[in-house]
Amino acid sequence: MEKISVQDVTFTYGSEGADVSAPAEPALENISLEIDKGSYTAILGANGSGKSTLAKLIDIIEVPDSGRIVIFGQDTSDDALFWQIREKSACVFQNPDNQIVGTIVEEDVAFGPENLGIKLPELRERVDQAMKDVGIYELRLREASGLSGGQKQKLAIAGALAMRPDILILDEATAMLDPRSRDEFLAVAEDMRLKKGLTLITITHDMSEVMRCEKVIVLSKGRKAAEGTPSQIFADISLEQYGLRRPVSIRFAYEIARLAGTSLTAEDLTGEARLREKLVKILSDPDLNRNPDIPEAKENFRSKSSGRKIMSVKDLFSTYDGGKTFALKNINLDVYEGEILGIVGESGCGKTTLISHMNSILKPSSGDIEIYPVDGITLRCSQKKDVPRIRQTVGLVFQYPEYQLFEETVYKDICYGLRKMKLSAEEQKERAVRAARAVGLDKDILRRNPFELSGGQKRRAAMAGVLAMSPKILVLDEPASGLDPAGREEMFALIKSLRELGTTVIIVSHNMDEAAAYCDRICCIRDGENKVTETPDSLFGDREKTARIGIDQPKITKFTNLLKADLKKLMPQTDFGKPLFDPEEEARSVYRAVLKARLEDVK
Repeated sequence: MEKISVQDVTFTYGSEGADVSAPAEPALENISLEIDKGSYTAILGANGSGKSTLAKLIDIIEVPDSGRIVIFGQDTSDDALFWQIREKSACVFQNPDNQIVGTIVEEDVAFGPENLGIKLPELRERVDQAMKDVGIYELRLREASGLSGGQKQKLAIAGALAMRPDILILDEATAMLDPRSRDEFLAVAEDMRLKKGLTLITITHDMSEVMRCEKVIVLSKGRKAAEGTPSQIFADISLEQYGLRRPVSIRFAYEIARLAGTSLTAEDLTGEARLREKLVKILSDPDLNRNPDIPEAKENFRSKSSGRKIMSVKDLFSTYDGGKTFALKNINLDVYEGEILGIVGESGCGKTTLISHMNSILKPSSGDIEIYPVDGITLRCSQKKDVPRIRQTVGLVFQYPEYQLFEETVYKDICYGLRKMKLSAEEQKERAVRAARAVGLDKDILRRNPFELSGGQKRRAAMAGVLAMSPKILVLDEPASGLDPAGREEMFALIKSLRELGTTVIIVSHNMDEAAAYCDRICCIRDGENKVTETPDSLFGDREKTARIGIDQPKITKFTNLLKADLKKLMPQTDFGKPLFDPEEEARSVYRAVLKARLEDVK
């Protein structure tokens, strides 16, 4: 009675007009699982594994083809119980625009509890508390459509919390939040679970979030592949076979253990503090393997820019609300040809506003952006006559690529900009095929409807449509959000390959580990101002600096900083050098540093 019980469930999405001789593959097939009331469960799997489908079935957005789902003793197939069950559950999906219905922020938060029949003054109290819990109370009278992507996600979460459900399902609901906002929200949800018995289900690709859970269920191709505690899953399961990867701290630890010729147990992985204790014990062991096969640790990858400026943001100001509120204040930023530039900062700080100016979607209130596609030519975003050339020079792909797809086929979508450029059909075809190949799309996909594609394929199709226009600069807003770990790695491999072909890339990201690993420089925006633009080595090597400007360090850096401090107490002479942002490379660097310190100690 006190469980969510999924019993031998199969579900296939309808395919009107499809060839009946080739029926669609089930999204879920003969799947059974149980989730205890009041528990905290993570559901993992590669894109397309059936995670979101399972969430929709539990929330009765969809119903099974076969099998049963029982929610705390109530069968979802019983129509008479439909509304009773739905009142107990709230689901927050990755794309908040699909969930926002109110014009004003507080109206949207009130929509759910109003439909549950909640009256004043309780309605007012619920709405205010939910907005305060996620940090948008000061935005309560703003138009919902004018919020940033991260603020919209907070709004969707607030709307769910205001309903005070018994079950809260988070389907990549924190993917658009900066690390601090994510941690603050999860702390609120976890507190509700402990105090009010909330059943919390998170579908995520953020493995650090998984470590907070009690149980993990891994799906693969619509079936349950594994189940256990986070430490059991990360210790015993080869996650790569499911398109997943361990958290960066555990990847680091496994490489240390491999070099030392020892092993880690599930108990060692039950928390980062315990894991650091284990690693200190391994590295301080007098019998530590002094002759491991350690390849030289690879330095953080950085491209060699030409040194030529390709874009300059000059004294840029941007306002809204009729000029009353500043979105950007006195931004100055140079972008160099051939680099990957990261733009980071908290949700709502102005990142998307800044890149929207780069493509002349928005016009500066004052100041300007100059673009230098070739030597001797200057394009200005403030000049209307320059806009067509700017949009050919600066390609922009937003965080929800499906908004940029609208044609009948992927091929037509890729060619849309080329038709506007009045290119011949032959040149359109050549460019479209070349762009599709560059982003890893097969020719067969070009004939498909873009709305039939997976999330990762849609993102690639949107990128292909921009790349076909041969931009000198490619701007990507959260290019890897919502992708599984394998998909993220493929996306950044693609970005690096585009840069190697001569494209300057600008990335907006909330993921500090990825920004540190792949960007040549990072621009930190806070409250609409550019606080600093530096290399990742310089920026993240200084804890005081990152705290001062209000950004998180990469997870791997935070973990290893604490480990190095513990090791320094035992081996004060150890010189760890600058941090590396790849977990395995950082492990090799730390191991070498410990061996060198021991050798010098012996001398």
